[in-house]
Amino acid sequence: MTERMKNMDITDLLAKHKADGFMIVGNVDNADFYYATNFFVSDKYTYIQTLGSKEILVVSEMEKGRAELESRVTDIRTLQDYNYREKIKQRGDPYQAYVDCIAEILQKEGIRKLGVPKDFPYHTAQALKEEGFTIVDMESPFRKLRSIKREDEIGHIRYAQKACEKAMAAAIDLVHKSEIVDGKLLFRGFELTADDVRREIDLALLDSGCEAVGTIVAGGKKAANPHWEGEGPLKPNESIVIDIFPRSKKHRYFADMSRTVLKGEASVELQKMYDAVLAAQKEAIEMVKPGILCSDIHDRVCDVLESHGFKTIRSGSKVGFIHSTGHGVGLEIHEAPFVGVQAIPLEKGNVITIEPGLYYPDQGGIRIEDMLLVTEDGCENLTSLEKRFVI
Repeated sequence: MTERMKNMDITDLLAKHKADGFMIVGNVDNADFYYATNFFVSDKYTYIQTLGSKEILVVSEMEKGRAELESRVTDIRTLQDYNYREKIKQRGDPYQAYVDCIAEILQKEGIRKLGVPKDFPYHTAQALKEEGFTIVDMESPFRKLRSIKREDEIGHIRYAQKACEKAMAAAIDLVHKSEIVDGKLLFRGFELTADDVRREIDLALLDSGCEAVGTIVAGGKKAANPHWEGEGPLKPNESIVIDIFPRSKKHRYFADMSRTVLKGEASVELQKMYDAVLAAQKEAIEMVKPGILCSDIHDRVCDVLESHGFKTIRSGSKVGFIHSTGHGVGLEIHEAPFVGVQAIPLEKGNVITIEPGLYYPDQGGIRIEDMLLVTEDGCENLTSLEKRFVI
């Protein structure tokens, strides 16, 4: 049995919940479904694992051949194996016919008490209850498994991060090459806009086989909103927060990094903010190792920023440092473990971000983000791009 096959065994959790099996209804947009099956498909299909570690993937007849070639699950079944078309005629409802097929599989596998994730489709759960099954909602077992990255996953994340750095370098270079004319940033005679920079990022990512997802290029005072994507002309002497979190189109793994840059001259206050964020990030990164509590890292970031005279979320402030310190990265851009107030110990194989920031409506925003791999006795910073504010 391969390491990945072993990694999917969730029988202990099923036994804990006294469940006969676990089921996901999803597609490639469901990270747990893709993780469990390694099958890239846009339509809705079903994954089942029994208490005896038997795994079943239910697909349409059209997708069976590809599933047999690509999926890590070897027991591939189709809806037509369970007379799906006939059931449609009987029921007059394709959705109910689908549920009937799944119910038949569950019955034949001896599953009466079924564990499902908390985001399981409500109507499917209700239909299965009506057919006599007991539904138990439980935390997805795969989310915990996904937080400890295998070597192949780390490789996919490294690939996405290299593409991310290439795109970030292109974005920063565009701002750097712009000229300050009459209080405006001009590139080749035209005002440089957030969309211009995003376009440069998109092209660089596409060239590396990755896709942009919600890229942030936020300049000026509106960047005090951490998730404002940014729009309009970028201006000199104002901070520009660039946050890129691309996904590999082939392997579906994300990367994540942020840099804040400024073209022109930084005000005393903006420079003070940048220096404080950089210092907080440095101390947080130095703490990252197996066993350290995420809450301790978050508290240290708050300590450093408060020592520099800035407010933090720890005291309930709505300005200053107003979000958590970081998050896991993998098949989702935000996944376990979360580096915030919860006392969660880091483990070898976690991939996390460390991204302190400061946000003041009268100044704008500053955020610096690196992505780290937790190793045997510390961490490896997967982000190599320099951190330079004034460019």
